[in-house]
Amino acid sequence: MEERRRRFLGRHLMVKGEYVDAILSGRKKATIRLGRVNVKYNELIVHGGGRPVARVRVTSVVYKKVRELTDEDARRDGFRNRAELLKALERAYGKIDLDDVVTIIEFEVVQDLSKLEPEDPYLGLQPADIARLGLRYLGDELGEEERKVLRDLTVTNSIRSTAIRLYGDLGRRWRVRRVLRRVLNELVRRGLIGIKRSGGRSEKRLRDRRVRGR
Repeated sequence: MEERRRRFLGRHLMVKGEYVDAILSGRKKATIRLGRVNVKYNELIVHGGGRPVARVRVTSVVYKKVRELTDEDARRDGFRNRAELLKALERAYGKIDLDDVVTIIEFEVVQDLSKLEPEDPYLGLQPADIARLGLRYLGDELGEEERKVLRDLTVTNSIRSTAIRLYGDLGRRWRVRRVLRRVLNELVRRGLIGIKRSGGRSEKRLRDRRVRGR
């Protein structure tokens, strides 16, 4: 049973939509998953309610048996006490045993994806983050070159490096930027990510100015 529940967590952390507000407000600082989860990266994108909601930094990964869970573990996961946490685990996984292993993944929010920076050319997102979101949410709507550019950016996180790797020419950075701009603008247009209001200007005006940027 233990081996069957052993799994890996990549760049994306999925949560139920009902937990999104608690994560963004800081009330929920952990997620407890049944089984031994190998967390491969220090930073993750959290998704809930059908959209990306935050970029988080993993601060701790702890393995415990269900019987060892405490009220404090439950509160960090956004629950009032251990009993409430156990009920939630049973709703998610079915019957659990006190000797089952759980993984406690603690994190802190480093970026609210509904309040991105309008003054930044890429809204404060890293190229690799834009690429991962584009591949995940736009999928088959992307052209072959766009998918190739985005996949490479998830590896390099660098416009310069991707331009050289794909086109053999640093001067072709404009092609990489063009893909990033289109993907970013489409994510904003669909309401998957949002722009922080600033100086009394509407979000739409900020977004329109963003589209005309570099």
